[in-house]
Amino acid sequence: MPDPASTGPSSTGPSSTGPSSTGYSHAAEVAWYATLPTIFGAAAALFTNPAGRVLLVKPNYRDHWSLPGGILEHGEPPHAGCRREVEEELGIDIAVPGPLLVIGWAPPDDVRPRPVVHFVFDGGVLDDDAPIQLQASELDDYRFVECADLASYLPPIISARVAAALRGRGTGATAYLPWSGP
Repeated sequence: MPDPASTGPSSTGPSSTGPSSTGYSHAAEVAWYATLPTIFGAAAALFTNPAGRVLLVKPNYRDHWSLPGGILEHGEPPHAGCRREVEEELGIDIAVPGPLLVIGWAPPDDVRPRPVVHFVFDGGVLDDDAPIQLQASELDDYRFVECADLASYLPPIISARVAAALRGRGTGATAYLPWSGP
């Protein structure tokens, strides 16, 4: 919380919400939070087939492929957003996404005015003939891609996340990938 001199005195006096109370009114706390910077959040799932090829989707609004996933809704936990996005995009319900494999961060750019945090969860292994039903309003295609060929489908930032997610699957570790590239 800021210095009380910067927000003015509480209009109702010290708060009595319990021993951890700071003495700021609810309105002062709400006003302070409204001044803080914000970020965007996104969640995706890493799926492979039994041969280890990675499932990619081709959004119709981008010129590159990606993992199935998307932007989190306001207040939505990342694992819930991953589940929702996978069901919307692929028609597959993953009741509980697997372990968190990657947390990626990217700064604002010429299109996006805020940083974005990406969460990549383990979606598991899908058979080649899994009943995938693409969300026609957003996706044009999907395919399982050999790991060695991922760089020809993905921009470097997503390729780095997928490589880290594949490593994390083997080690059980979550990777943190702050992006500083172009």
